[in-house]
Amino acid sequence: MEREHASLFDIDSNLDRLVKKIELLSYLNPLNTEKAKQQFFASKYTENPIFRYPKLKFDPYKLNRLFFAQRLERIDDESVRKLYQDIIYYYANMVQCIETIGKGKKFHYNSLRVYGSPTEKDVENARFILHFADAPANADMEKVHSPKAAVAYFKEFSKRYDFPLNVKYSTHIAADAMVSNATESLLIKRNAMFSTNQLLTLANHEIGVHLVTTYNGKAQPLKIFSNGFPKNAETQEGLAVFSEYMSGALTLKRLKELAYRVLASDSLIKGYSFSDTFDLIHGHYKLNRNDAFIITLRAHRGGGFTKDRLYLSGLCKIYKRYNKGNSMDVLLSGKVSVDFEEPITHLKELGLTQENVYHNFAYAKCENTNTTLDFILNNLK
Repeated sequence: MEREHASLFDIDSNLDRLVKKIELLSYLNPLNTEKAKQQFFASKYTENPIFRYPKLKFDPYKLNRLFFAQRLERIDDESVRKLYQDIIYYYANMVQCIETIGKGKKFHYNSLRVYGSPTEKDVENARFILHFADAPANADMEKVHSPKAAVAYFKEFSKRYDFPLNVKYSTHIAADAMVSNATESLLIKRNAMFSTNQLLTLANHEIGVHLVTTYNGKAQPLKIFSNGFPKNAETQEGLAVFSEYMSGALTLKRLKELAYRVLASDSLIKGYSFSDTFDLIHGHYKLNRNDAFIITLRAHRGGGFTKDRLYLSGLCKIYKRYNKGNSMDVLLSGKVSVDFEEPITHLKELGLTQENVYHNFAYAKCENTNTTLDFILNNLK
């Protein structure tokens, strides 16, 4: 097969070497989050925090030149050639994103090219979710588990898969846990405490989808499945939150968190500063200040980052797909996107894909018992 498509495999592996350098989130998470938070709170929420970011480990101009030096005309199949052209433009945009982190509007506009901005429909969906009254707190929501206990839980959860679970502690991530695709690791925030519900949520989100697609992608003949198709973030996050829903982990509180993220992303388009966005989430919507700070930070890091708007729209798309009886297999084959299902089907016809090695166990049977969540999800536009 490789001989028959030699040029394609050459280009695919060239891109693989180049892409290894550009994991956006490893550059985008501030190095001084805790200190900036304390200073912001001490200023009574009036002085916009100044964040520091990791230094670049590559030359952006040189890297982009290498992307565009790929001889795509050597790929005989027109559809595959067009796919790889889209892929190169997507990675070039990602390089520009990383190059402009911390440079205000420059970064924000590059982020918009990669992740877009919330639509009116997204904002309406977010406001609709926020109308619902919070459920009473229960013991599952109390943050009683240490990072060490969280690691033990995730290791136990991942025993159903035979891929390795590499766990690393980190102080420089915005979330309490996240998957690093480049290092195939689950990163755990060193100073975080976890609730029982949060452990179930993170296991089904990070391991059940993000690591499943990392290892399925690695097993594919073409490395693009591992490195990521254009616009894969919305599909990835939609699948991951849907996995929370199917496993019975999704709560109204979590759904509201995704709604706040949409509103925080929307505030960027309206020109809000960090403290304006924080005031909207904490002052107007009355979310506690620690959670409001994290949501605001996630949206304003780098100079304005709109990826967070995609969790809710991604969930809507995947939920509708599930209700129509469509399989999730293609979407779990790697870091792929709903928008590229046709080219992926074509790659399959050419014998350039293989069946998934790993599956999401939560998708087998719906464990959600919360009728309010069903009502909301059925009524999102």
